Amino acid sequence: MISNEEIEQKFKAIDDVSYIKVEGDGYQYQITVVSDVFFNKSKVARQQWVYAQLSELITSGKLHAVSMKTWTKEEWGTQHG
Repeated sequence: MISNEEIEQKFKAIDDVSYIKVEGDGYQYQITVVSDVFFNKSKVARQQWVYAQLSELITSGKLHAVSMKTWTKEEWGTQHG
């Protein structure tokens, strides 16, 4: 099992990530990522990028069910004022 904080640290280490929030219970995780790497990317491409950051945790079996919300800074600002 992996903690929410450990997942957050993985994303905080990436310069392009401006906000990360992970909520999970050890089995299911909800990840919110704000980054301009998502600019002009489809929802699928955004998810693939997030999964790529987590691939080591997924293949090791530490991370199971993941749902995510991905935003650019501009989208996040529009949604969250």
